[in-house]
Amino acid sequence: MSKWGVIYHHALRNSLIPVVTIIGPLAVNIMTGSMVIENIFSVPGIGEQFVKSILTNDYPTIMAVTIMYSVLLMLVLLLTDIVYGIIDPRIRITNTSK
Repeated sequence: MSKWGVIYHHALRNSLIPVVTIIGPLAVNIMTGSMVIENIFSVPGIGEQFVKSILTNDYPTIMAVTIMYSVLLMLVLLLTDIVYGIIDPRIRITNTSK
C-alpha cells in the first residue's frame, strides 16, 4: 500500500470523526450567535426580530424562532450521524437485539 493510501485509510478517516463531531453543532452555534451580533450592530435579521419579540412579549415569534433553531440543530445532528457512517463504515445502525 502506498504512503498516501495508508494516510487516507488509517489516519485521515479516523481523524475526521472528532472534527465532524465539533463542526456540526459549532455551525448551529454560529448561526444562533448571530442574534447577538445583529442586536449589537443593528443589523436587520432574525436575531434582531427575536430580541425585539422578547422585549415586547411576542410569544408566537419567540416560539417560531426557537422551534426553527431547534429543528436546525436536530437536522445538523442527524447529518453529523450520517457523515459518521460514511467516514467510518464500522459506525452503522445495526440490530443488536437477538
